[in-house]
Amino acid sequence: MKQPCYINLEQARQVLADMGVELNQRQMKRAADMDAQGRRKLPFFVDPIDKKLKTEKGTLVNIYRQCQIDAENNAQVFRPK
Repeated sequence: MKQPCYINLEQARQVLADMGVELNQRQMKRAADMDAQGRRKLPFFVDPIDKKLKTEKGTLVNIYRQCQIDAENNAQVFRPK
């Protein structure tokens, strides 16, 4: 099993940018902050040592890959008559 690699908000933003998902700092912060129901759009947690938001790099990448797979599986193929 691979060792987890925890990254902060800015590093996560860079990982997504490398994948072609360009987000500004505000968009990234909104995805990491809790909503009214106490849920986050992305799986960030508060680091118990430095009290900053962190996430696991592989998990973040896997979420986007799974979204792509779901989109491909749910796409309707256009077939001309």
